[in-house]
Amino acid sequence: GSHFSSEVSSNEMKLKARLILTGIILISLVVCYCLVLLILDMDLMTDYVDPRPPQVKSHKLCVVVPYRDRLEELEEFSPHMSKFLNNQNVSHHILIVNQTDSFRFNRASLINVGWNEADRLGCDYMVMNDVDLLPVNPEVPYEFPGVGVIRHITAPEYHPKYHYEKFIGGILMLTLEDYKRLNGMSNKYWGWGLEDDEFYLRIVDSKLNLTRVSGLSTNSTNTFRHIHGPKRKRDYIPKKNDKKQWEIKRKRDKVSGLHDVRYIINSRRLLDFSGTSVTIINVALNCDFNWTPYCKS
Repeated sequence: GSHFSSEVSSNEMKLKARLILTGIILISLVVCYCLVLLILDMDLMTDYVDPRPPQVKSHKLCVVVPYRDRLEELEEFSPHMSKFLNNQNVSHHILIVNQTDSFRFNRASLINVGWNEADRLGCDYMVMNDVDLLPVNPEVPYEFPGVGVIRHITAPEYHPKYHYEKFIGGILMLTLEDYKRLNGMSNKYWGWGLEDDEFYLRIVDSKLNLTRVSGLSTNSTNTFRHIHGPKRKRDYIPKKNDKKQWEIKRKRDKVSGLHDVRYIINSRRLLDFSGTSVTIINVALNCDFNWTPYCKS
C-alpha cells in the first residue's frame, strides 16, 4: 500500500513539474513575441514621416513709440494700432518710450532704449512707429519681414508729408538681430529730425536689404493718417545759430549707437487706452555736454 501511494505522489510531482515547465515556456514565448513586436514597432516609428508641415516659430512684434507730451495722440494711437495688428493676426506688444528728462527730444536714443525693452520682452522684430502716424489701409504689412530685410512701411510714395528718395522716417521695421547688427541709431541728434537720415547711411554701409512697401491700392493721401496737432511745435534741428549742430548734419556717426545709449529707467507702467494695454517706459536720458552741448533746450 505504501509503495502504491509513493508512486502516485511521484507521478503528481512529475505532472506539476511538467505544468510549471510548460507555463514557463508559454510565458517565455509570449515575452519573446512582445519583444519582437516592440522592435518592429520601433523600426516603423524610425521610418515614419509626419505628413503635417513643421511648426513655424511664432514671431512677436514690439511696436516702439518714441514719446513725449503727446497724450491726445497716444489715446487715439494705442487702440487703433492694436486693432490694426489684431486684424493681421500679428502677435504684438506696444512700448511707449517716454522721455522724462529736461533735455531736447532724442528720438533715436529712445528707440535704442526701446530695443533693450523689446529684447527683454522676447520680441524678435520691432517697428519704430511715430505716435502721430496711423496706418489706415489694411494692406499695409506688419508681419515678420525676415532676417536681413529692413521694411520701410511709410515709403515716400505713401507718407502724407515726406516724399524724398532717401527718406526712411515715420514707420520702419526690422528684426532685433538686424537692429543690433547696425548698432542701432546715433545718440547725437537732440531735437527733431535728421536721425533717420543718419540711420539710412548705416543701412547702406551694412548691405542689409532695404525694401519699401509698394503696390498698395492707396496713395499718400489715404494710406496713413497724420494726427499731429498743429498747436504742437517741434524743436527742429539743426538750429541755424548752432554751428556744431550744422556740422553734424547728415554725417555718418561711427561712434555712438545702441551699445552706448546712456539712460535711467524711472518706472515701467501698464496703461489702458479704451481696452488696449500698453507699456509706458519712463526714461531719463543722459547727455554728455562735451560731446553734444546742444542737448539743452
